[in-house]
Amino acid sequence: MQGSGGSRLRWEDLPPHVRAGVQDVLGAPVVRADSQAGGFSPGSADRVLTATGRRAFVKVASAAQNPHSAALHRREGRVSAALPPSLPAPRLLGVHDDGAWVALVLEEVDGHQPPLPWRRADVDAVLRALDALARGATPCPVPELPAAADELRDDFAGFERLAADGVPLDGMEELRALARRGAAALRGDTLVHLDLRADNVLLTARGAVLVDWPHACRGPAWLDALLLLVEVERHGGHDADALLARAPTTRDADPDDLTAALAGFAAFFLDGARRPAPPGLPTVREFQRVQGEALLAWVRRRAGSAP
Repeated sequence: MQGSGGSRLRWEDLPPHVRAGVQDVLGAPVVRADSQAGGFSPGSADRVLTATGRRAFVKVASAAQNPHSAALHRREGRVSAALPPSLPAPRLLGVHDDGAWVALVLEEVDGHQPPLPWRRADVDAVLRALDALARGATPCPVPELPAAADELRDDFAGFERLAADGVPLDGMEELRALARRGAAALRGDTLVHLDLRADNVLLTARGAVLVDWPHACRGPAWLDALLLLVEVERHGGHDADALLARAPTTRDADPDDLTAALAGFAAFFLDGARRPAPPGLPTVREFQRVQGEALLAWVRRRAGSAP
């Protein structure tokens, strides 16, 4: 549950033994590396070309920069290795992990990130990919993934912590009740990406590809589309409620469950925004504040329109 910002390492900044480990995976020296923007990780993210013409995407993090980022890379490596090739996700080529540095080597996806604010054609392309994911990954094909309800239980309790600390919010009791319902609605056995934003999507000639899978879990088929539309709503220009009512994975969901899950995410963002910035991630708290305030306004509109 992050966003863009952060200061990245570049390929040439990596220790020589890490670059050598990546080149061992690729089977040839890297002769070109183009750093990629986006995301919060302080690690590197590069499209690389080898001397034999092989292309790949390489992302590297170290525990010295941010222990959480290194742990997420390890988790993403395990998830990516288990993803069926039919899903709209890049294939893992290999991993270099020396205990301090973790490098993921993935196939290069010939695509680009959707520009913000979202364009309708791009939203539709991602919704189609999420429909394909739900149809191809229910039941969840990746063993031992945690349940979304377990992953998000503490996040969705943010309003409880805000209330305990005396943070004033209009309608706090109703918001707490909504977030509790949202946590209870997260049942399901679909493979869920759980971090859908523009910088975790690549648009290609064949459709949208979903990248960066460290938060994957098992949950309801509607969860990823809901998260996508959180960002669409924040940037404006579209009727997110109408999109929820029409999208393949959300149109049959209980609208009150969707509103309740949105309240849970608002709780997560607003509670998280109060905390000190994690090491190497100086912009994350401001992102969470802006996201939380926009999401809270959407929740209130939806709850107010309920009969």
